[in-house]
Amino acid sequence: MPFSLEELVALSRSLRDACLGIIKLAYPETKPEVREEYLTAFQSIGAAASTEEQPCVQTGQKRWIQLFKVITNLVKMLKSRDTRRNFCPPNHWLSEQEDIRADKVTQLYVPAARHVWRFRRMGRIGPLQSTLDVGLESPPLSVSEERQLAILTELPFVVPFEERVKIFQRLIYADKQEVQGDGPFLDGINVTIRRNYIYEDAYDKLSPENEPDLRKRIRVHLLNAHGLDEAGIDGGGIFREFLNELLKSGFNPNQGFFKTTNEGLLYPNPAAQMLVGDSFARHYYFLGRMLGKALYENMLVELPFAGFFLSKLLGTSADVDIHHLASLDPEVYRNLLFLKSYGGDVEELGLNFTVVNNDLGEAQVVELKCGGKDIPVTSANRIAYIHLVADYRLNRQIRQHCLAFRQGLANVLNLEWLRMFDQQEIQVLISGAQVPISLEDLKSFTNYSGGYSADHPVIRVFWRVVEGFSDEEKRKLLKFVTSCSRPPLLGFKELHPAFCIHNGGPDLERLPTASTCMNLLKLPEFQDEALLRGKLLYAIEGAAGFELS
Repeated sequence: MPFSLEELVALSRSLRDACLGIIKLAYPETKPEVREEYLTAFQSIGAAASTEEQPCVQTGQKRWIQLFKVITNLVKMLKSRDTRRNFCPPNHWLSEQEDIRADKVTQLYVPAARHVWRFRRMGRIGPLQSTLDVGLESPPLSVSEERQLAILTELPFVVPFEERVKIFQRLIYADKQEVQGDGPFLDGINVTIRRNYIYEDAYDKLSPENEPDLRKRIRVHLLNAHGLDEAGIDGGGIFREFLNELLKSGFNPNQGFFKTTNEGLLYPNPAAQMLVGDSFARHYYFLGRMLGKALYENMLVELPFAGFFLSKLLGTSADVDIHHLASLDPEVYRNLLFLKSYGGDVEELGLNFTVVNNDLGEAQVVELKCGGKDIPVTSANRIAYIHLVADYRLNRQIRQHCLAFRQGLANVLNLEWLRMFDQQEIQVLISGAQVPISLEDLKSFTNYSGGYSADHPVIRVFWRVVEGFSDEEKRKLLKFVTSCSRPPLLGFKELHPAFCIHNGGPDLERLPTASTCMNLLKLPEFQDEALLRGKLLYAIEGAAGFELS
């Protein structure tokens, strides 16, 4: 009999705790009295053993390794299933056995953190790994830090999401300190970009041949549509505006590199090679680097990705299984499930081991296996057919696209750090959480300039108007000023530069304007509430672009 949902929930909790228990055995806080029943558990995980004990220790190691692998893989499968189709209660996967907090972790964040995370994978329970990469000396870690690292690499979901975000940001900060240093004008990248050709210019000037390390600070000089310089020195804001526009352009389905599902979610366009030729993989590598740069700079960008695509970026293998097909094509997924349970004569359906592509309006028959057009689908082979169809749609069609994109992403960000998150959490890292905007939080971290202050009559009217906005209108205002409709993951204290309202002058005929590169709202001196509301709504509904002046 299959497990009931209640039994699965209880089982997953027990397996989670078993994994954490094995990690505790692997990293004991105190040296135990070594009795026979502890011999395998402790000597196999790094304790010194005499020569005659080695065969016994090696046997014990293998048993613990295998046990940990089996249980961990099962827990991860259950967690993945719960992520795709929730069956566990809220906070089910969190555990209080280990209190992992970003502010308590020390040596995980030193500049050598890249090497620590790369070579201390818990596939064999940390100390069970016989050697690290020759020539790379990892810093010594305490027992507590070893445990934390083990959990973050193997069972990250037992740690609250917000803590993992803080850890992720600290890892990036440590890496950035090593690469960029503290000075604003140290070694960096300077590029001149034509505003009307943002993608083309960036693809050329930020190619791996021209700029192999995008972790460096990038300064952008923009030329307007007439080829004239746009005023301003890039202290970071112009670059952020440039990167936001670049990503919107590169991932726009009209560009041809990405398509959208019926739900409007982005995934690589299988026909991209037909559109741009053999260089298509270089474009995906470039777009992967650019998305990595946005994450590296803690920028939120509104790019909704299909869940299966994000899973392909996070997995140790770039392939995903049939269970992810629903996020690509729910109709095909339902049809395959129907075929799996079909009680009639399957051969009467007239299927064979082929699929039909309709790329660019041209129908093409593709065999799922050698000679597939001559192999009918029967009751005996339908399961194989179902998996081959799913594999073709999810993996084969876009394998080169995804591999290139993932390589580009990894060129900027350590993928081990991203693997602390599942595909839904990665989407939140990229685009922010779909949560109500806290006006109190926004007010607390808003700056004022040009004569405005928190007590200025215009500012008081402004906040009264915004308090009366619907959630959608608040999001439009935030997008108008910052280019993203969602608040920062850890609150507006993380918004850089800070949200700022500047005096836009006494002309009441003017509309409010914004400089998104500086998160700056230029608000004329409206003191009438109805007038301010009308002008502000008109401005944010139009959401016009900007040019530095």
